[in-house]
Amino acid sequence: MTTTRPTTAQTSATRANAVLRVPPAAPAAAAAYFGASLAFHTDPFDVAAALAAGEDPGFALVDPRSTEAWEQGHIPGALHLPTAEIPARAERLLDESVPVVTYCWGPGCNGGTRAALALAELGYQVKEMLGGIEYWIREGFETETGRGRERRDADPLTALVGPGNCGC
Repeated sequence: MTTTRPTTAQTSATRANAVLRVPPAAPAAAAAYFGASLAFHTDPFDVAAALAAGEDPGFALVDPRSTEAWEQGHIPGALHLPTAEIPARAERLLDESVPVVTYCWGPGCNGGTRAALALAELGYQVKEMLGGIEYWIREGFETETGRGRERRDADPLTALVGPGNCGC
């Protein structure tokens, strides 16, 4: 394997800032990493678009939070399956041939990850929705409670306000 020496500009930048202190991965390694990341994750916008298309989205959406959290608000169409109940109930509620998307509270919570792990260990194909219900709500998508459906305005710090999408 041949190595190339960094240019003087690269060496100076590396010493000057933490961003480049560890150099970026080689393009092939970056492509493998980011491709793998997309195999494990989705986001609220893509989930909402799939659910709004008016046909079978091709996945089951699972909310693994407690009953109290579910009643506080959940994504319409989601299945309530608390993580602790996955081993006992998943086979009755989910088709193993249909991919599953899990979500939990938000970026500071790994409950969606734990539920995804439990489902994967049972043989399900699974992705986790990044941002959880927090970003679902912040992007202005509808939630459902015992009182009915609710929608908040999109947060301009996390979602495009108005028609269209972010283009990513």
